[in-house]
Amino acid sequence: MSTFERAYQLARTGCFPDVAALKLRLEADGCRAIDTLLAARSIRGHLTAICAATYTAAERANARRQA
Repeated sequence: MSTFERAYQLARTGCFPDVAALKLRLEADGCRAIDTLLAARSIRGHLTAICAATYTAAERANARRQA
């Protein structure tokens, strides 16, 4: 799986609040040249939007489960 594919896969999990957290996980997974590959504004913007939407949804779901 490419770094791009892994980044999008991770972003959709709802576990990452932003691209910075996503990059840390990619590094931990052994991906290389992350900053270069995710440098394009369009890619960062898309990943940011996915992280924001899925992280917020995951947080709401967790809050409902705890209530």
